[in-house]
Order: sequence, then C-alpha cells, then structure tokens
Amino acid sequence: MKALVLGSGAREHALVKALAVDPEIDAVIAAPGNPGIDTTALCVAVDILDGDAVAALAREHEVDLVVVGPEAPLVAGVADVCRAAGLAVFGPSAASARLEGSKAFAKDVMAAADVPTARAHVCTTLHEVEAALDALGAPGMPYVVKDDGLAAGKGVVVTESREEALSHAASCLAKPDGRLVVEEYLDGPEVSVFCLSDGETVVALEPAQDFKRVGDDDAGPNTGGMGAYSPLEWAPAGLADEVVARVAQPTVDEMRRRGTPFVGVLYVGLALTSRGLRVIEFNVRFGDPDGQASLARLESPFGQLLLATATGGLGEFGRLRWSDDRAVVVVVASSGYPAGPRTGDPITGLDAAAEVPGVVVLHAGTARSGSGALVSAGGRVLDVVAVGSSLKKARASAYEAVGLIELDGSHHRSDIALRAQRGELVVTGGAR
Repeated sequence: MKALVLGSGAREHALVKALAVDPEIDAVIAAPGNPGIDTTALCVAVDILDGDAVAALAREHEVDLVVVGPEAPLVAGVADVCRAAGLAVFGPSAASARLEGSKAFAKDVMAAADVPTARAHVCTTLHEVEAALDALGAPGMPYVVKDDGLAAGKGVVVTESREEALSHAASCLAKPDGRLVVEEYLDGPEVSVFCLSDGETVVALEPAQDFKRVGDDDAGPNTGGMGAYSPLEWAPAGLADEVVARVAQPTVDEMRRRGTPFVGVLYVGLALTSRGLRVIEFNVRFGDPDGQASLARLESPFGQLLLATATGGLGEFGRLRWSDDRAVVVVVASSGYPAGPRTGDPITGLDAAAEVPGVVVLHAGTARSGSGALVSAGGRVLDVVAVGSSLKKARASAYEAVGLIELDGSHHRSDIALRAQRGELVVTGGAR
C-alpha cells in the first residue's frame, strides 16, 4: 500500500514515521514535506490547497490512501476533490471541516448534539462583544475571545485585561466577514482527545495534554503549542470512552444527520472543570504537538487504521493497542517566537539528539539553505519526542536531547509534564 501525506510540519513528520513502520505500507510520498520527512518519504512539491493538483499527484504515484495533515486544505475542500477522483481519503469534507473552520458552526452542532461546552455568544460588532464580555465574564476570571475562522492556532486570546480582549476582538472583526465568539472561561486542566471517525463508528486515541503558553508556569502569550505528554495518569478513569459517548459520537451522528458525514480525526479540546468535562474547541486534524504524544505510544498498525477510517471499516478494526511507555514532547522554538520569529539560523546537533535512547526529533519549521545547510524556517522549529518507562525518564531523555541541539536564540519550556511527574494535578469535578 502507498500513502500520500499532505503537509510540511512536525505533525506530518510524525504521520509519515507512523505510516512507514506499518508492515502494509510499501512507500510514503509527502507533499511538500520538509528536510526531516525527506529522510523517510519521497517529497514532492505541490500546492496542497489545489485539489486537482493533489489528485493528479496521487494518481501519478498510484497511492492507495491520501492523508490530509493541516486544516487549510481540508477547509478548502481538497478531500472532496480527491474523493471525487475515486481516492481513499483520511480527512473530512469541506462541509465537515467547518467544525474547525467556524467556531460558531461548531457551537451550533454542539448545541444540536447536546454536547457539554462553554456558554458562548457569537458577535459581529464591538457593541455585541462588550455585551458578551459583561454577560459571560466572572469576577477574577479571564475573558475568552476567539476568532471565528482559521487562525493557525493564534486566534484565541485568554486575558484578564478587558482592553486586550476588545483589541483582539477588533482585529477579528476587521477581517472580511469578521465574526468571533466570546466564551465563558473554563476552569480545570485541559486535555486533548483525538477521535477517529469513519462517518459512523468513533474510536478515541489515549488522551494527551498540550502546553499552549510560551513560557514556564503558563506565562506569556498563547502559541501553537510548546510541548505535550501522554498518558494522563491523573485524569478520570475511562475519560476517552466518556469523550466518545458524550462528545464525539453525538457530534458524528449530528453531522451524518445533516448530510455531511465526518470522516477523519476529530480533535476534542476539553477542560475538566469543577462542573465536569466541557468542550473548548473542535479541530479536524491531528494536533501539534499533542498528537505526536498520543501517536508515540500507538502500537496498532497506523496505515491500516487510517485506511479503515477512510473506507468505512473502523467498526471491524478492533481495539487499539498501546505501549505502556510514557511520551513527552518538547518544542524548540526560534528566537522571537511567537511575536516575531527569526528564520534562517543554522541548526546543528540533531544527530546527537537522535542518539539519546527513546528520542525522535521531528522537523516542524526547517529548510535547506542554498549551501544545503539545515536552517530554521518557522516559529516552532523542532519537536523532540521521547518515550520512557516512566514520565520522569521520558522527560529526562527529552531534555537531554534538547540540550544537544544548537539553534541560536532558540527557546523552549523547561516544565513540560513536570506537574504531572510530581503528582500535582487534581481533577475536582470528574469526567461528568
């Protein structure tokens, strides 16, 4: 079986590696890929927002499965074009991808499916925003303002400053068809659960936890993600099954009822609040870096799992198999990230980092210079993934590898999974 993976980040690097070790996968093609992916898969330049070009590439290489990594081509309908060409596609249609492409749409689906989520107001004017902040704000609690559309992980502001909330709202409303969502703040630890759906059956991966703030102790602005780990030993028993029953399956059923069956991965971002679980947001692709933490422990054949999802066979696939190891992901970011990331800096030490037992280094934002040297090409540059028999050992390996990487001005969080290792995380409200 041949697979084509669309995308160029650490998420796609992780997907390619997971596919490559499936005994049923003979070859992996990546479009456009990156220098790290190039060591495992054939990288081909193509516009991944052009469905016809992607379908032609898939036919040229006679691939059996197209895996759409990022959200932009999904919202653009690339999966639809490929399906119309007779290809098996892991990734939802443009209509289903609205679950990520429009937060207002996602809220409407959640309401119809009786999915527990934060109270929210959809706003199209600053006057409506001010009224929503008054209605949903609580003393001593932050304001939450979300751009309605895609924003590459940077469309959400959680702040105690009303001025900052209004400023972000104004920037969202200034866009064409500007619209946003103001939500109540949800207390409690956040959890990522990735749920695979073939349009009817839903299967959850084991939960992970992501770290969005740029600095230790959750200081500084939100980012695309600075690290993650899995499993969550402090989380309520049966959390993944609870998410399927109360969130993912009702959502998939509602999408099918609307005539837009959801096929692919539904990311459920949760807060385990004092009142029980509440959905923060949906995405329609694997997360980065929390997706890497979940996939690092998956032992079931990944290519066969994705093909079963794409072709309606998830119900017959059987229960997923998991390693007993713990996984920790630490992101190495470039100088200036997230406000103004610097690019073009040389990267060295990757071979030494990869020799640390249990470590894999994924390329998130890298490129080759004119001389062939590896250089930074984005804000988040590398994902260092480590597995170990305990969280302590996985963290030690991850940070040992990070310490071997040389990238001028780079930074990373030093506290990924630290509170979990110390046993400091507690859920007061349980899953329900």
